[in-house]
Amino acid sequence: MSTAFADSSALVKLYADEPGSDAVRALARLAVSQLARVEVPAALWRKHRLGELPATDTGVLVNAFEADYFGTDQDPAGFFTITVTAQILDHAARLVGVHNLRAYDAVQLASGFAVSAVLPEGAAFLAFDKTLRAAATAEGLHVLPE
Repeated sequence: MSTAFADSSALVKLYADEPGSDAVRALARLAVSQLARVEVPAALWRKHRLGELPATDTGVLVNAFEADYFGTDQDPAGFFTITVTAQILDHAARLVGVHNLRAYDAVQLASGFAVSAVLPEGAAFLAFDKTLRAAATAEGLHVLPE
């Protein structure tokens, strides 16, 4: 599979050095949910509030994420962004009834399904949360990192 859907916990690893960062940074094509627009900056600023990152570094990392998310005058967006549709929300609502998922994790999982459904080769699902990984595996997605 040449494309992976990355949930926000995986995307943060592109910008902040954490366990698993190398695995995420090695992937060439990432698809992301619109939720990442809010979740990734929130996670980075949380790192600042916890004393893990200085404010100036956090601002630089948020700007780097936004450049990848939106693109710049010089470079196109670095991700394929998946719009959160009513169909994705309906799928997420069903997933929370089957798996012990938080609401946004269910939306991430349903978004990963949507990406996999439109690509002939499918898409791997990239996440680091144990519960989300277990749900994705149970639902038949190829989960990374292995």
